[in-house]
Amino acid sequence: MASSFMFWQFLFFLILVLLHRFDVFASSNGTETEALLRWKASLGNESKSFLSSWVGDSPCSRWVGIACDEGGSITNLSLPDYGLRGTLYSLNFFSLPNLMRLNLHNNSFHGGIPSQIGNLSKLSFLELSDNDFSGNIPSEIFLLRSVQYICLARNQISGSIPEAIGRLSSVSEIYFDYNNLSGPIPTSIGSLPNLSRLVLSGNRLGGSIPKEVGNLPMLIVLELPFNNFSGNIPSQIGNMSSLVHLHINDNDFTGPIPISMGNLHRLSRLILVNNRLSGSIPVEVGMLRSLKMLDFSRNRLTGPIPTSIGNLSNLESLYLYRNDLSGSIPNEIGLLRSLSTLQLQRNNLTGVIPAASIGNLSNLLSLYLYNNMLSGSIPREIGMLQSLTELSLSNNTLSGSIPTSVGNMTRLSELSLLDNHLSGPIPATINNLTRLVILQLGDNYLKGQLPDNVCRDGLVSRLIAHNNNLTGQIPSSLRNCTSLFRLRLQGNQLTGNISEAFGIYPNLDYAELSDNKFYGELSPNWGQCPNLASLYISNNNISGEIPVELGQATQLHEIDLSLNNLHGDIPNEFGRLTSLLDLLLNGNKLSGKIPVEIGMLSNLKLLNLASNNLSGSIPDQLGECFKLRELNLSRNQISESIPSTISSIYALETLDLSHNLLIGEIPRPLGNLQKLELLNLSHNMLSGSIPSASDDWRSLTVVDISKNQLEGPLPDKKAFRNAPFDALRDNKGLCGNATDLIPCDGVPTITKKAQKKRKNRLVILIVLPVLGAPVLLFISVGGFLFLFRKIWKRKFKSREEQSQDIFAIWGYDGEILYESIIEATEDFSSSYCIGLGGYGNVYRVVLPTGRVVAVKKLHRSEDRMLINLKAFESEICALANIRHRNIVKFYGFCSNSEHSFLVYEFVERGSLRMVLSVEERAMELDWNKRINVVKGLANALSYMHHDCSPPIIHRDISSNNVLLDSDYEAHVSDFGTARLLKPDSSNWASFAGTFGYVAPELAYTMEVNEKCDVYSFGVITMEILMGKHPGDLISSLSSSSSSSLQNWQQILLKDVIDQRLSVPLDQAANNVVSAAKLAFACLHINPQFRPTMRQVSQSLSSQRFPTSKPFSMITLGELFCY
Repeated sequence: MASSFMFWQFLFFLILVLLHRFDVFASSNGTETEALLRWKASLGNESKSFLSSWVGDSPCSRWVGIACDEGGSITNLSLPDYGLRGTLYSLNFFSLPNLMRLNLHNNSFHGGIPSQIGNLSKLSFLELSDNDFSGNIPSEIFLLRSVQYICLARNQISGSIPEAIGRLSSVSEIYFDYNNLSGPIPTSIGSLPNLSRLVLSGNRLGGSIPKEVGNLPMLIVLELPFNNFSGNIPSQIGNMSSLVHLHINDNDFTGPIPISMGNLHRLSRLILVNNRLSGSIPVEVGMLRSLKMLDFSRNRLTGPIPTSIGNLSNLESLYLYRNDLSGSIPNEIGLLRSLSTLQLQRNNLTGVIPAASIGNLSNLLSLYLYNNMLSGSIPREIGMLQSLTELSLSNNTLSGSIPTSVGNMTRLSELSLLDNHLSGPIPATINNLTRLVILQLGDNYLKGQLPDNVCRDGLVSRLIAHNNNLTGQIPSSLRNCTSLFRLRLQGNQLTGNISEAFGIYPNLDYAELSDNKFYGELSPNWGQCPNLASLYISNNNISGEIPVELGQATQLHEIDLSLNNLHGDIPNEFGRLTSLLDLLLNGNKLSGKIPVEIGMLSNLKLLNLASNNLSGSIPDQLGECFKLRELNLSRNQISESIPSTISSIYALETLDLSHNLLIGEIPRPLGNLQKLELLNLSHNMLSGSIPSASDDWRSLTVVDISKNQLEGPLPDKKAFRNAPFDALRDNKGLCGNATDLIPCDGVPTITKKAQKKRKNRLVILIVLPVLGAPVLLFISVGGFLFLFRKIWKRKFKSREEQSQDIFAIWGYDGEILYESIIEATEDFSSSYCIGLGGYGNVYRVVLPTGRVVAVKKLHRSEDRMLINLKAFESEICALANIRHRNIVKFYGFCSNSEHSFLVYEFVERGSLRMVLSVEERAMELDWNKRINVVKGLANALSYMHHDCSPPIIHRDISSNNVLLDSDYEAHVSDFGTARLLKPDSSNWASFAGTFGYVAPELAYTMEVNEKCDVYSFGVITMEILMGKHPGDLISSLSSSSSSSLQNWQQILLKDVIDQRLSVPLDQAANNVVSAAKLAFACLHINPQFRPTMRQVSQSLSSQRFPTSKPFSMITLGELFCY
C-alpha cells in the first residue's frame, strides 16, 4: 500500500514538472515568435513576401532561415542573400537569449547596429557584411564573450575601432573591411590570443601598426591595404610565426622592410605594394621558402635584387616594378621554376637579360622588363618560354635584331619592344603568333616589311610600329582586322596605294599613318569606323578628294590630312563632327570656299587650312567656334574683308591670315582678343589704321603686318614696339616707336617732311650766294669721301659677319643641318611655329632623317645680344653634354648674319601651360601625374643649381618652359639660353623671367640668383595644383597683413585646387598638401627664407608633411609659415 502511494506521489510530481516545463517552453517560444513577427512587420512589402513562411507559432518547423535547439528555442537566424530591406531597430534581441548564429549577409539593411545586440550572450557567429549599415560600431558588441566570428565588412560603418575589442577573448576571425572606419588600430588587439584572421582593408584607418601585433601567435591572415597607415613596419611582425597572408599594401608606410620578416617561414603571400618603403630588399627574404607571391612594387626601394631570391622555389609571382632598383637581373632568377609572373619594369636595372636564367622559366606567363636601362640583345633563349602570354621589353637600350625564336611563343597575346635600338627586319616567324592582341615595335631602327599575317586571325587590337625604317605595303590581313583599336605606322617609308588597303573597323580609336610614302585616295571606309577619334595621314602623297563619308565618323576629335595632294572642296559634312578638336588640312590643293558648316564645330580648338587654293571670303560663322585657339588660313586666295565675328573667339591665341587677298580695314573688335599671342596679317591688301585701344591685344607677342596698305600710328604695345622692321615694312604710312619707323609725334608725317624740306631749301638759297664755288668744291669732295668710307665699312662689316658664322650642333653636320632647317620651315614661316617664348619663337622641324627637333629662332633683339659665339664654342658643347631625364636635350645652335637659333629635343605633348588650358588634357593630368611633374621640375632645377659646374640659373621658369612628354614626365626647356647671352648687356634685366613668375625682389635689386628660380618654382607648383596661374593668390600672399592672414585661415585647400579633378584621396591628398606647403615656402617674400632646390627635391622625395587631419579640412593658413 505504501509503495503504491509513493508511486502515485512520484507520478503527480512528474506531471507538475512536465507541465511547468511545457509552460516555460510555450512562454519562451511565444516570446521569440512574437519578436520575429514584429520585426518582419517592420520590413518592406517585398521583404515580407520573401518571409512568407513566417506565419503561425511554430518557427522551428517551417520558418525559412530559422533553426532551434532541442528545447525549441531559436539558436540560428540565417537569411543571407534574401534581398531584405529595412533596419534592425525593431528586432528585440532580449527575446532571443539562446541565439548562437546571426547571418544577414548581402541584404539591404540600413541604419545603425542596435546596442541591444550585446545581449546575445551565447552568440558565436555574427555575419552582417554587404549591407548598408552606418554609424559607429556599438561598444556593446564587445560584450559578446562567446563570439568567435564577427564580420561587418562592406557597409558604411564609421568611427574608430574601440579599445574594448580586446575583450573578445574567444574571437578567431574579425572582418571590418571596406567601411569608413578611422583612427588607429587599438593596442588591445594584442590581447586576442585566438585571433587567426584580421581583415581591416579599405577603410581610413591611420597611425602605425601597433607593436602588440607581435603577441598574436595564431594569426594566419593580416590584411590592412587601402588605408592611411604610416610609419615603419614594426619588427615585432616577425613574431607572428603562423602568418600565411600579409597584405599591407596601398598605405603610407616608410622606412626599410624589417629583416625580421625572414622569420615568417609559413608566409605564402607578402604584399607591400604602393607604400613609401625605402632601403634595399633584405637578403632575409630568401628565407621565406613557402612564399608564392611577393609584391614590393610601387615603393622607393634601392639597391640590387638580392641573389637570395633564388631560394624561393615555390614562388609563382614576383612584382618589383616602380622602384629605384639598380644593378643587373640576378642569374638566380632562373631557379624560380614555378614562376608564372615576373614584373621588374620601371626601375634602373642595367646589364643584359640573363639568357640561360630566363630560358629556364618554362612556366612563365608574364614577363615585364620595360622602362629600365637594359642593354645587349634579346636572348634567343627567350623563345623557350612557350607558355608566355605577355612580353614587354620596351623603353630600354636593347640592340641587335629580334630573334626568330620569338615565333616559338605561340601563346603570346602581347609583344612590346617599343623604344629600343633594335635593328634588322621583323622576323617572319612573328606570323606564327596567331593569338597576338598587342604588337608594339615602334621607335626602333627596324627595316623591311610588316608581317603579312599580322592579323590573320583577327585578334590584333594594337599595332604600333611607328618611327622605324619599314618599307613595303600595308599587310593585306590588316584590311579585315576588325579587332583593331589603335594603329600607329607613322614615321616610316611605307609605300603603296592605300585606296583599298583599309577596311571598316568598329573598334578603331586611333589611326596614324603620317610621314610615309603612301599614295592613292582616302577610302570612304574611314567614315564608317564609328569609334574613330583620331585620324592622322599627313605628309604622304595622297590625292583625290576628301570623302564626304568622313563626316559620318562623329566621334572624331583630331583629323590631320596635311601635306598631301588632296584637291576639291572641303566637305560640308564636316559640320557633323561636333566633337572635333583639331582639323589640319594645310599643305594640299584644296579649292572652293571654306564651308560655313565649320562654324558648327563648337569644340574646335585648332583649324589649319593654310597653303591651299581656297577662295571666297572668311565665313562669319567661324566666329561661333568659341574654343578655337589657333586659326591659320594663310597662303590661300581668300578675298574680301576680315569678318568682325572673329573677335568673338575669345580663346584665340594664334591668328594667321597672311598671303591672301584680303582687303578693307582690320576690324576694331579684333583688339578684344585678349589671349592672342601671334598675329600674322602680312601679304594682303589691308588698309586703314591698326586698332590701338588701351586694352587691345594684352597677350600679343609676335606680330607681322607687312606687305599691306596700312597707315597711321602703330599701337603702343610691346609686340609692335619689338617687332622687326621686316614685320612692318611695305605699308602705306606707318609711324611709331618701333625699329626703323619714324616717330609720329602727333603730326602727320608728310606735313612734317614738307616743312623740313622747305626750311632746308631756304637755308641753301641763302648760303650758296655767300660762300660760292669753294664751298661747293669742299662739299663735293667731302661727300665723295663719306660715300667711299660708308661702302668700304659695309663691305668690311659683311666680311666680318661672314667670318663670324658658326655652327655647333651635337652629333650633326652644322652647315647641312642649318640648310635643312631653313628649307624645312620655308625660312621660318609662321605655319611651322608651334610656340612662343621670351627669347624667340619655337618651330617644329622634321629633319631629312625623319627625326623631329624643336628649333627656337631668337628674336632679333636677342640675336644682337649674342656673344662672340666662336669664343663660347666650348660653352655650347658643355651645355649639349648636359643629360638629365627632366631637362630637354640641347643639341646646339646655328648662327650667322641672318639667323640665330637653338636646336632642342622635341617633346610630344607640348607645354604644361597648353595642357592645363585644355580641359580634356588637364583632366588626363590627374593628381598623381601632377605631383610627378612637380617632382620632375624640382629634380631638374636641383641638378642645374647644385650638380652643374658652374651652376646654371634658368631665369625663366614658367609653364611655357615646362614641356610634357607622352608619359606626362616634365622636361625643362630654355635652360641654356641665358648662358648664351651677354652678362653685361644693358637689357640683361629683360631676360630675367616671364611676367607672373618673376621673384618680387628683382624689381629693386636687379640681381638674378638661384632663389629667383626657387620663387618661380613656387608659382608653377601652385599653377599645377590650381590648374591656372595663381596670380590672385600670390597677390594676397604678398600683402601679409593681419586681415589677409586671417582670411587664409578660412580658405580651404580643397576649394583652391583644380576643380576639374575630383578631390584627391589618401596618398594623393598627402602629396598635394606636401607640394602646396613647399610651394608657399618657395614663395616667401624674403629670398633668404626660401629653401634651396635641393631641399625642395629631397622633401618631395621624402614626403615630410603627412596630413594630420582630413584633406577637406586643411586651410591655406596651415600651409605657410610667414
